[in-house]
Amino acid sequence: MTDLEIAQSVKALNIKDVANKLNISEDMLLMYGNDKAKLSLELLNKTKNDSKLILVTAISPTPAGEGKSTTTIGLADALSSLGKKTSVCLREPSLGPVFGVKGGACGGGYAQVIPMEDINLHFTGDLHAITTANNLICAIIDNHIYQGNKLNIDPTRVLIHRVLDMNDRALRNIVIGLGGSTNGVPREDHFDITVASEVMAILCLAKNEEDFKERINNMLVAYTYDKSPITVADLGCAGAISLVMKDALKPNLVQTLEHTPAIVHGGPFANIAHGCNSLIATKMALGLADYVVTEAGFGADLGAEKFLDIKCRVGELVPNAVVIVATIRALKMHGGVLKEDLAKENVEALKTGLSNLKRHCENISKYNLPFVIAINRFNSDTEAEIEALEEFAKENNYVVSLSEVFAKGSLGGLDLANKVLEACSKANNFVYLYDLNLTLKQKINKICKEIYRAKEVNYSQAAKNALAKLTKLGYDKLPICMAKTQYSFSDNPKLLGAPEDFTMEIRDVTPSVGAGFIVCLTGEIMRMPGLPKEPAAMKMDVVNGKAEGLF
Repeated sequence: MTDLEIAQSVKALNIKDVANKLNISEDMLLMYGNDKAKLSLELLNKTKNDSKLILVTAISPTPAGEGKSTTTIGLADALSSLGKKTSVCLREPSLGPVFGVKGGACGGGYAQVIPMEDINLHFTGDLHAITTANNLICAIIDNHIYQGNKLNIDPTRVLIHRVLDMNDRALRNIVIGLGGSTNGVPREDHFDITVASEVMAILCLAKNEEDFKERINNMLVAYTYDKSPITVADLGCAGAISLVMKDALKPNLVQTLEHTPAIVHGGPFANIAHGCNSLIATKMALGLADYVVTEAGFGADLGAEKFLDIKCRVGELVPNAVVIVATIRALKMHGGVLKEDLAKENVEALKTGLSNLKRHCENISKYNLPFVIAINRFNSDTEAEIEALEEFAKENNYVVSLSEVFAKGSLGGLDLANKVLEACSKANNFVYLYDLNLTLKQKINKICKEIYRAKEVNYSQAAKNALAKLTKLGYDKLPICMAKTQYSFSDNPKLLGAPEDFTMEIRDVTPSVGAGFIVCLTGEIMRMPGLPKEPAAMKMDVVNGKAEGLF
């Protein structure tokens, strides 16, 4: 059966019964039908001192697939089946990848969150609210310029861009305000995808409603003709933005196929933004459950680094254990095997590709965190390949578990769950990779050289100018959010495995002051993806009221 058919075959519990597993009373729920609800922000007042936070990350992704969300959900179900009061925290899918090529973010096989059709499509409208809030700021800026421009905004120095929750390359470079004087002031602009917007990042790093409004006010959205900064506070529209986002700030409660409570909220991309679900959702889950399993986008060089250096710093979180997900198929691809040949046994290619996994393990060790390697098992994995992997783990003193949650649900994750529980019982001396008092350039270099292992870091003139400007404005104490290809440690997506002796090209540096970080753009990374030659959307339909072709 397809993922969709499996999801549709399971009868969901009433969401009130799911909430009851976390001792959430009905008056704390804003119902969206019988199978999903928003959670009152009053639940942030609940605290537990002994909750365990488990981060699930992965090797550098490949077209072979790794199954990070599947492992995250399956691990939560396995912990729940062992009698642990567990919640899983996930990001909301973006319609861009859903209709494009990557797919959704609801897991797969027998480790999914439901209702997967709703979650992968419009869900409770959070991404629409973010799109509207972002574009309201843009409309107010252009209207202000048109209506006399009292703030002296330079139309060529507007930093915020309109967004759309869709992969649409035609919107990367546009001209607005054409058609005469009544249609505004003409200027060049472009669209970003919604999940790359600063409003999304602010939603996911805000501590509460008050903090959200303060961060919105702090958004640096333009410069004046004399190059002075313009913020949302100067525009005076933070109240309207907060109103648009009133319900979107509340996390969404759904369930796994095995009825484990799942809190799904926020969804910034990890190759552009910081790639983690909302801090509000994570903190709320930690106050309700004994074990909270969450994920960070793409490989550990992106999602995990940002989770640990940005989200944990803002939220004062200390993870108890990390799970690094890999597949033998993906490791063979990192070892040079073509996708069409991955089903064939190739122990030597696997051994070569293990360099990618080893580097991610070494990087997590820099944070002084215990970790478990979860191998998402496929039918094509041979005994010889599994033995080579286990020998690799033994040689490096790594804890490894073969996970079969895709095919078996919680039963396929019991070994992983027990090993994660053991890791959680260990004391750790969690540290950040860098000190915020370093210069922006020092922080960028530290990430590039210690996490990516670049030999050199080269800055364009635009990046140098931006670093000088941001330092002058006093933004140099903020953390760094790297925008980089997810497929490689380098900025070249074709350099698989564990590349060395490469130069990281820093193309530009932009402020996300409201979110509380500085974005560093590398290589050819784009903030508006495009659709593939054959989009996944072409296989989708609705027949007799039921979704078809949605994975």
